[in-house]
Amino acid sequence: MGAETRLADLLDEVATGTRVPYLGAGVAALGGGSQPASPPELCAAIEARVRVPKRVSGNLWSVAQFVESRRFRRTLDAILHEVFAEHPDPAPLHRWLARVRPPMVVDAWYDSGILEAAMAQGQGNWGWVQGVSRTGEWSEIWTRAYDAREMLVGEQPDPDWQMLIYKPHGVIRQDKAFLISDSDYVEVLTEIDIQSPIPAEVQVRRTGRPFLFLGCRFDDQMLRLFARQIAKRSAAGHVAVIEGPLTRMELRFLDELGIERLDLPLAAVNDLLSIPSA
Repeated sequence: MGAETRLADLLDEVATGTRVPYLGAGVAALGGGSQPASPPELCAAIEARVRVPKRVSGNLWSVAQFVESRRFRRTLDAILHEVFAEHPDPAPLHRWLARVRPPMVVDAWYDSGILEAAMAQGQGNWGWVQGVSRTGEWSEIWTRAYDAREMLVGEQPDPDWQMLIYKPHGVIRQDKAFLISDSDYVEVLTEIDIQSPIPAEVQVRRTGRPFLFLGCRFDDQMLRLFARQIAKRSAAGHVAVIEGPLTRMELRFLDELGIERLDLPLAAVNDLLSIPSA
C-alpha cells in the first residue's frame, strides 16, 4: 500500500470517528497568514520585541518565563495577542474537520483556526475545552470549557457534544487563557502523569481510538510530554505524517509510542480532501 493510499484510509477513519486527529503547529501554516506556526517561530517573534539573555534564547517556554518575570504577565499577554492578532482563513484541514465533525479533535497549537472553522459551520452541537494558566487564579483549575457560542460552561466539557475540540495549551484569543511560560506548566507537569489536568471527557473519547498526528514535530520535550500523556490509554496503531529527516529524540519517541510514520508533506492531506472554496 502506498503512503498516499494509507493516508486516505486514515482520513476516512477520522471522518467516521474511529481515529482521533491530533493537530500540531504545522496545520496552522497551511492556512496562510503571518502567524507563527512553530515554537521556534513564536519564540523568535517574542525575542524580536524583548531582548532576552543567551541562556534562554531559542527556548519558547523559557523566553516566555523571562518576559513574565521581568516585564510581568500582562506584557507577555500583550505581546502574544499582538503576534496572533491576524486571523487568517482556517486551513483546509480545519474546514474539513469542522464539516465531518469527528467525536474529538486535539489541537496542540495556540491559533484559533479550528474554532473559527467550526463556528463558520453554524452553531451545532460542539464545544471546546482548553488548558488555562493558574496565574491570577485563586482556585485549583486546570481547564475551561466553552460552547459553540463561546459561552463559558464550566471547567469540564459537555459529554453530549457531538464534537469536542481539546486545546491542551490553550488558545491566544481575546479573553481566553493559555499556557506558555515555565511557571504555567509547573503544576500541570507535576500532575499530568496521573492525568489530573486532562479532562475526563477527553479521556473517555480517546479510549479505543488511535491517533493521527498531523503537522506535529516531536523535537521539543514539552511537545513530546503532552502528546505522550494525551495519547495515554488510547488504542494502539498511532500514525504521524512527518516529512523528511527526524531527530534522534523524535525517532525514539515514535518507537516508544509505536507510532507509524508516513514520510509525506502535510500538503498531501489537502490533496486527498474534498475542500469547498473558502
